[in-house]
Amino acid sequence: MTTVLTPASPLTAADRCDRCGAQAYVRVVLLSGGELLFCAHHGRKFEPELKKIAAEIQDETERLTTVPTIASEEER
Repeated sequence: MTTVLTPASPLTAADRCDRCGAQAYVRVVLLSGGELLFCAHHGRKFEPELKKIAAEIQDETERLTTVPTIASEEER
């Protein structure tokens, strides 16, 4: 998937997939000016067609495999 990072607007748990309502990890900004949000599954499923109509694709699916670290007492 083509990744464009937009640090000013990261996706949050409140952002939901327009197809199924799961948490969104992919934002597609359309050439026509609108935007669509997708979960990782639907982002991958529709990727070929989305690339044809997208001005930008923000892919944050790497967050699904990132292992959180626990801060040590010194870091807190």
